[in-house]
Amino acid sequence: MSPLQIHWLANDDPPEAFPPVDRALIEPNGLLAAGGDLSTARLLYAYRAGIFPWFEAGQPVLWWSPDPRCVLQPDQFHASRSLKRCARSGEFLLTFNRACPDVIDACSNRRKGQSGTWITAGMKQAYVELHASGWVHSVEVWRQQRLVGGIYGLASGAGFYGESMFSEETNASKIAMLALCRILRGRSFVFLDCQLASPHLLSLGARQVPRSAFQQMLAKANRSADPASFWPEGWIPAAKFL
Repeated sequence: MSPLQIHWLANDDPPEAFPPVDRALIEPNGLLAAGGDLSTARLLYAYRAGIFPWFEAGQPVLWWSPDPRCVLQPDQFHASRSLKRCARSGEFLLTFNRACPDVIDACSNRRKGQSGTWITAGMKQAYVELHASGWVHSVEVWRQQRLVGGIYGLASGAGFYGESMFSEETNASKIAMLALCRILRGRSFVFLDCQLASPHLLSLGARQVPRSAFQQMLAKANRSADPASFWPEGWIPAAKFL
C-alpha cells in the first residue's frame, strides 16, 4: 500500500472517522491514519477501536494499529528473583494517581540513544486532561520520598492501555508494572496493551498476538463497564504486590 493511501483526518472530523484497522499499512507496520486532534473524545474512541497515537514533534498526529500487537495478560507478568528481592528490600513505596503529571513528564524526558521524544507538549496536555477526567492513571514508585519510577496509561472497560514508563533506579519501572498487573488481575482486566514489542516487555511476560486476536480481546474488554475507582490509597510497600 502506498503512503499516499494513508487516511487523513481533519480536526473537525468526528471521533469515529478512522478507517477499519485492517486497512493499516504493512510498512511502516500499522500506520492507519494521520491528522486530526488529540481531543478526549477522539482518543477514547481510538483506544476502544485498537488504535493509538504515536508521532514526534513537527509531524502530524499519526495513528497506528500494528500487526502483531504486544499485550500482557495481567496474570502472566513474570517477576524475576532479582525483582522479588528488590520489592522485598523495603526500599520502595508505591502510590497511585498521586503524581500522574510528574510521571508523564518523566516519561517524556529524552533517553539515552534517542534523538527526541514522542511525548510532545500536546501529548502531555492531552493525557493530563484525560487524567483529570478519570481516564488516565499512574503508578508511582518512590525511594526516600523521591519519585524514581512509574507507568501511566488509560483504562477503559476491562482494558488497560499502557502508554509509557520510566525508571531512575534499577527495577523501579518493573515494580510499577508488577503492581499494575496485580491490580488489573484483581479486577479481571482482559489485557494490558503494550502496543509494540521490545525484548524488555517480552521478558516480563508480554507476547505478540495477531491484530485479529487482539481485536477479539478488545471486543471482550469493551463489553465491560468502565471501572470505578479501584486504586489503592496511601503509601504501600512494594512487597505487598508480590
